[in-house]
Amino acid sequence: MNIAVIFAGGVGKRMGVSVPKQFLKVYGKPILVHTLEKFQFHPEIDKIYVACKEELIPECDKLIKTYGINKVCKIVPGGQTGQDSIYNGLCAALMENSQDSIVLIHDGVRPILSALTISKAIDGVKEYGSAITCTKVFETPVVSHDGYIVSSMPMRKEVYTAQAPQAFYLGEIFEAHQKTRIDNPKYEDIVDSCTLMFRQGKKMHIIEGNRGNMKVTTPEDYIDLLARMSAEDQKQIFQLAKEDDELSIEKKR
Repeated sequence: MNIAVIFAGGVGKRMGVSVPKQFLKVYGKPILVHTLEKFQFHPEIDKIYVACKEELIPECDKLIKTYGINKVCKIVPGGQTGQDSIYNGLCAALMENSQDSIVLIHDGVRPILSALTISKAIDGVKEYGSAITCTKVFETPVVSHDGYIVSSMPMRKEVYTAQAPQAFYLGEIFEAHQKTRIDNPKYEDIVDSCTLMFRQGKKMHIIEGNRGNMKVTTPEDYIDLLARMSAEDQKQIFQLAKEDDELSIEKKR
């Protein structure tokens, strides 16, 4: 069983808008729907669980029904933090699925996700026990402890940016959450599932994701997303045109 846990608990504070960022529309469709459709239409994904703010559940449920996202099994209330929301989603998934199910944890506002990345995440868990979607860093990375002075400069070839999905066996990531919640109930300095698992001493395996798989956090991100999704549409149109031309040539032969 391959499961997606999507957390969509943002309220849009950093966006400076009254509408939660996951409900902002991109070409007539909410960002959250764009994200959910990537898992809905992927043949290897069996179920989807969504975690969002409790007061937003009715709106989220309405969108899921309107757009026919029928792989969604349950919408659960989110928590105080993103990790709380993920934990609630994992709890719901574990109640209905076996511990050896594969779970892909993904941001509801990260819609530019390729089907190949989803497949690589599933295969990565089967082979290595985990799959952390990453992209290479092309600019010069620096470390600063105070935000003013460069403290160190790691080798660029050794630095990657962790994105999503981040995939694990359901039982293992759930157990890691339970242990973390005993010693660090507020998930302090735990920014994602990779960090949580790494601090539990687990080996994290990297898979290369598609560039542009961005998370929408700021107004600049939203503008960037509009441009990127327009580009994705154009690529699909040109690919379809290419396939039509090739088919036409074959018929003439």
